[in-house]
Amino acid sequence: MAVKILIKRKVQAEKAREMIPLFRQMRSLAMDQPGYISGETLRSLDDPEQFIVISTWQSSEHWQAWLNSRQRQEIQAKIDQLLGGTTVYEAYHYGFAE
Repeated sequence: MAVKILIKRKVQAEKAREMIPLFRQMRSLAMDQPGYISGETLRSLDDPEQFIVISTWQSSEHWQAWLNSRQRQEIQAKIDQLLGGTTVYEAYHYGFAE
């Protein structure tokens, strides 16, 4: 069953220029992963430091494989260093699926 993953990050304004290429690199690599369907990155209108990535995967197993991959962890480490905070992950499946 397809899942949606919400990835929330608060990026200080002075770090945004450094962060955006990392987001793009992460997306580019994710697109080549088994089970990846789509993704988008949104920036809040009310709080320009708040970013949310919404990605869709064929299954939670596909997402977990990408989440735990060496490639992803290396980029995430760079993101974490720039953030000085934490990245929040939330996984959802479609509401009425069993």
